[in-house]
Amino acid sequence: MKSEPNDAIALLIADHKKVKDLFEKFDKLSDRSKVNKKKIADQICMELTVHTQVEEEIFYPAVREPIKDDDLMDEAVVEHASAKDLIAQIGEMDPGDDLYDAKVKVLSEQIEHHVKEEEGEMFPKVRKTKVDLVALGEQMAARKEELMAGAA
Repeated sequence: MKSEPNDAIALLIADHKKVKDLFEKFDKLSDRSKVNKKKIADQICMELTVHTQVEEEIFYPAVREPIKDDDLMDEAVVEHASAKDLIAQIGEMDPGDDLYDAKVKVLSEQIEHHVKEEEGEMFPKVRKTKVDLVALGEQMAARKEELMAGAA
């Protein structure tokens, strides 16, 4: 089944790409670019916060039963918890603080691992189910819009 532009998986993959691009942008900044670093790190944290909330509220509950892989789903939830912890720490820091760049880098690596598991294992399993990905995608897009408006 081909991806519709608004199907649930296509939306999540678009989010993954956006965050990956932001991490790459962050990596290219020099240590003197503290204002830009803070701005990009804050955007990364906001994007990830909204993304994880939409996944946990809508996507994961909708696909957990149909894919019949509780271990994979449980790992994803634990990975989210770990990312949320780092996001909270980064949000309370300034780019000049010790470990700021290291925490953003570790978050980037955790997210890269998480994305690889979702896109490589979870999403293909979901595609083989009868889950209505377009309807799910519309629900997720509406919730994301709501959360983004609240975060702005």
